[in-house]
Amino acid sequence: MSHMNGFVYILIFAGLFLIGGAYSFWKQKLSKGVVVLLALAGLMCFATGVMKLM
Repeated sequence: MSHMNGFVYILIFAGLFLIGGAYSFWKQKLSKGVVVLLALAGLMCFATGVMKLM
């Protein structure tokens, strides 16, 4: 069971990391496509991790 918990925390961390990257790229006024892609990927990772915790 602890193996699955480690994976869940990696998913949550990766999601937060990608969302932070999207925010950083948005502040730098980079391409909106890249920002949207990073934000979506981050949200999916974060949501998957949270759902697996429950």
